[in-house]
Amino acid sequence: MSILRLSHVELRVPDLELATAYYCEVVGMIETGRDDSRVFLKCWDEHQHHSLVLTHEPTHGLNHLGFKVTDPADLDHYQQRLEAAGVDVRRYSADEWAPGHGAAIRFTLPSGQEMELVHGMQQVGNLLPQTNPPPRPMGLVGIAPPRIDHVFLTGEEVDTVTAFLVEHLDFRLTERVLGDDGYQIATWLEVSHRSHDIAFLTGPNAGLHHFAYWVDGWNDLRNAADACIYHGVELETNPTRHGATRGQCLYFFDPAGNRNEMFTGGYWVDPGSEPITWTEAEMGRALFYYDGAVDQHYLTVHS
Repeated sequence: MSILRLSHVELRVPDLELATAYYCEVVGMIETGRDDSRVFLKCWDEHQHHSLVLTHEPTHGLNHLGFKVTDPADLDHYQQRLEAAGVDVRRYSADEWAPGHGAAIRFTLPSGQEMELVHGMQQVGNLLPQTNPPPRPMGLVGIAPPRIDHVFLTGEEVDTVTAFLVEHLDFRLTERVLGDDGYQIATWLEVSHRSHDIAFLTGPNAGLHHFAYWVDGWNDLRNAADACIYHGVELETNPTRHGATRGQCLYFFDPAGNRNEMFTGGYWVDPGSEPITWTEAEMGRALFYYDGAVDQHYLTVHS
């Protein structure tokens, strides 16, 4: 029984067409479907129907996040464990929530976000042939990351939501910022044996700090920054580096105000590895290693 990795995020956007244009032309995603209030998109190297859902609503933010599971039986397994812990779980059959969406269970994290486990998304293929494929298709636009990577959320009680993911969903803690009072200020957790698939920062419940796309290297971060400036998208940071996760990164916002990250680097994690601890005094270097200072805008702005 296992959870594989991040599957998708659903964002609220007040201007659906503007957000769609941004994610297609600047980020370089591909539209795979739409209905009256939603647009479904994927990255070029993703095979499933969607990894991003844009939903027209008056405010911006996160409606839900989803993780893939290995087998259909995993949904039953985790539903039983969650319900035994007193968690309310909603069940969706394939295509019930949206065309192309798999069977799923959905529940609320202690930090207030709606989380889903999903299996059996419609497979639409990537942009490469299955026989003798080139490494990358021609004609991509914008930044064109190959896939979605991770999500970073906010919550009032980071200790509580971290323990929930570890105890009930088999996530593993890889890194943390430990406050002088003994409480965790931020945590990074994984299920895919990478440095992190989900992370939490102390802040308001139900908040989205950012979601991230994977790119293949440092030069791709530079190219992403070039694409943002060309399209008039203001950068929050230049290409830089995290201390925690050892990742290299670039941050900016979509037109609705949801923060995006382009991410690369990190490391592999063996089961049973001891988590890395950053002290509160070194929190600035944990977040942005080269600067070494706490960035209040980065800490306090979220959706």
